[in-house]
Amino acid sequence: MTALAETPPRPAREGPGGRLSDALWRRPRVLLALLLGPPLLWLGVVYLGSLFALLAQSFFSIDEFSGRIDRTLTLRTYGELLRPANLDIIWRTVAMAAAVTVASVAIAFPIAYYAARYARGRWKAVFYLGIMLPLWSSYLVKVYAWKLILAKEGIVGWGFESVGLGWLLNAFLAVPGIGGNSLSVSPTGTFLVFVYVWLPFMILPIQAALERVPPSLVEAAGDLGATPAQTFRTVLWPLALPGVVAGSIFTFSLTLGDYIIPQIIGTSARFIGLAVYQYQGTAGNIPLAAAFAVVPILIMGVYLYVARRMGAFDAL
Repeated sequence: MTALAETPPRPAREGPGGRLSDALWRRPRVLLALLLGPPLLWLGVVYLGSLFALLAQSFFSIDEFSGRIDRTLTLRTYGELLRPANLDIIWRTVAMAAAVTVASVAIAFPIAYYAARYARGRWKAVFYLGIMLPLWSSYLVKVYAWKLILAKEGIVGWGFESVGLGWLLNAFLAVPGIGGNSLSVSPTGTFLVFVYVWLPFMILPIQAALERVPPSLVEAAGDLGATPAQTFRTVLWPLALPGVVAGSIFTFSLTLGDYIIPQIIGTSARFIGLAVYQYQGTAGNIPLAAAFAVVPILIMGVYLYVARRMGAFDAL
């Protein structure tokens, strides 16, 4: 019986670099530590360290007489966060983020389904180009462009006036809570710009999830007598849910923390991101700004936990 030949040892290399290479080759754990050490250190110091500093500052307070930060640990800042005016900011932001997420799903799903099922070759490339193209332009340019589009003299107002429906737009703007002097300074305008800016982040994950759905499942559902609505409810939606959840994480969290769109398009009503910006920069109340910044972290933590319990991440 022939003995199995053993793997010959790696030949030694000459020079300091060769000896170092041989030493790392013989100690793969050391090599792995050297490769992962710098990025993990960067993550721990910059990302986790900044989050810890943010959390620590939220337990400080502002001295009412001197205006300086009192570094004594206290829950007083969180008590101030629970005032009706601040709770109104949190509720307004969460409601806007939820509305933007739902609208993005409703718009993105048909687009993603068409791209996954029917777009082929050149048309699929056109689809990806059309989705990615807005992401290549400046964020501020897009927001200011929408401010001009939604202004009273903008293309939206001109379009309504040209077809004789200017009265309808004026009636809509007169509705409290959603209207304003024009769409460019209204909650509705803020909502429209949020949906436009974050929509690509919803389309691409849903399209990727639908690409993994075998066409035979849809065909089998039709062969068994399922209506299109039943096929969507029992086949497409459960299998596309991981993509929907992934997209909603982007749209929901980005809306929670954005402060530029509410500042440029919105009304005087503040959102969490704008409150953090104003308290930290203008008012100098860093503890309250830090407490506001903790709110989106807690909300997204709860959201991710619920999504995980529902099994939405199993197919990701």
